[in-house]
Amino acid sequence: MDFSNQVILVTGAARGIGRAIARSFASLGGSVAMHYHTSRQQAEALAQSLPGGKHAAFHADISKPEDCQKLISEIERHYGRLDVLVNNAGIYELKALKSLDYTGWQAAWKRTLDANLTGPANLCFLAAQVMMRQNGGHIINISSRGAFRGEPEALAYGAAKAGLNQLSQSLAWALAPYKIFVGVVAPGFVATGMTAELLDGPQGGAIRAQSPLNRAGTPEEVAQAVVRLSAPGMLYATGCILDVNGASYLRS
Repeated sequence: MDFSNQVILVTGAARGIGRAIARSFASLGGSVAMHYHTSRQQAEALAQSLPGGKHAAFHADISKPEDCQKLISEIERHYGRLDVLVNNAGIYELKALKSLDYTGWQAAWKRTLDANLTGPANLCFLAAQVMMRQNGGHIINISSRGAFRGEPEALAYGAAKAGLNQLSQSLAWALAPYKIFVGVVAPGFVATGMTAELLDGPQGGAIRAQSPLNRAGTPEEVAQAVVRLSAPGMLYATGCILDVNGASYLRS
């Protein structure tokens, strides 16, 4: 796999899975545009530490349509092209249904859908305009096993990820004539800085036992899946949803 002369946008690249994805593409010669929302120092430090390529950090609140447009415009102006979009950024909020009133429900729903579905959808649309002019590209959306098994204490999150799956498969059909691959990576529980407290706490054993491997996934394993789907020769797999959940949730 060689991503020399390719430009890759990774959203939510400053930490966790996004950081591992950025590092993987950079190690294979790609120029990585790292999106961040609040983690400016981490994103800029990562850009400086990556090998080779022409790496840079870009700020945006992807829940805002105008920020999405600005982000893609800045990247096209900076690099002159966009070859791979990885929609990784998102939010996860535990909100038990019984703890919410109607106003709280609406706020949580809108906040999550804006960040996890509408924002990525806007970036897909905008990136596709660039890729159609180039006659090719890859869009990889990071979903979740929660889109299939349900998220009873994060209802909006599960709904958003299920919507992202369907959006991706519809886009795969719509963009195939332009040689644009659209695929999904759906991780299970992944060990990151944000999940360390859960894994180290009383629930940690039960979380690890969800997989027959008796562990959580790593950001690098998710990154490997993203990179492989973005590689040349994968176009006929467009529309796929690749589970990376350690067999913790099996579907057919």
